[in-house]
Amino acid sequence: MRLSVRDVSVGYDPDKPVQKFVNFAVQSGEVCCILGPNGCGKTTLVKTILGLMPMLAGSITIDGSDVTAWSAAQMAEHIAYVAQKSTQPFPYEVKDVVMLGRIGKSKTMSGRPTRKDYNIVENAMAEMGITHLRERPYGDISGGELQMVMFARALAQEPKLLILDEPTAALDYGNAVRVIEKVRSLAKSGYGVIMITHNPDHAFMTGANVALFKRNKTMVFGSAFNVITRENIQDAYGINIKLVEFVHENQEVMRMCAPEFGGKQ
Repeated sequence: MRLSVRDVSVGYDPDKPVQKFVNFAVQSGEVCCILGPNGCGKTTLVKTILGLMPMLAGSITIDGSDVTAWSAAQMAEHIAYVAQKSTQPFPYEVKDVVMLGRIGKSKTMSGRPTRKDYNIVENAMAEMGITHLRERPYGDISGGELQMVMFARALAQEPKLLILDEPTAALDYGNAVRVIEKVRSLAKSGYGVIMITHNPDHAFMTGANVALFKRNKTMVFGSAFNVITRENIQDAYGINIKLVEFVHENQEVMRMCAPEFGGKQ
């Protein structure tokens, strides 16, 4: 699976696009991090990819097929979306929340879950390490556990591509690291992942390609090592950083961003 975004303009007003000439791609087994300052159009772009907003210009394709012509059911066959925040108005148990990912998948006339649906839900919970939470009310679990439930619901949909909108927002450090570790794992198992994040280090942690929006409304796309540079971060966020490089114990070369306080704004 390959999703391609070519010369895309997004926004609410055709005469005043939030972003234009956006170009990037992500395929199975890859992570693409979308980075940029507040208000630059990251979520607007994702909503456009999902078909929730009309595209102002350009093309969005999956394996060469124009997704703007797809039905909601076709889109759901390929893409699952994990929003930044999720609330449930009823005290569903975790297993029932994950089962929501099977909506539209049932082939029975009644629309009731089949044995296959139950098996897929159980496998999704096992993949995310939350089987022990299956009977717990959704509202009674921690923020980190809640995010894993949302991931499991997305996996139960059996998509080819996951789109995550700030999946570590409001999580403590430990849970944020666990979420990023799971993103790495999902990509290695063959999923394509698009992740909006405010933390450039997430791109290094996941070995991602990066679509970085700058304050002048231009965008640069490429590997994290090539895109997350001192100059580009200055252009995007107006701060100075140093890049710290080290070799992980598994011999993987890692980088992290260290801000320089008191630098030019």
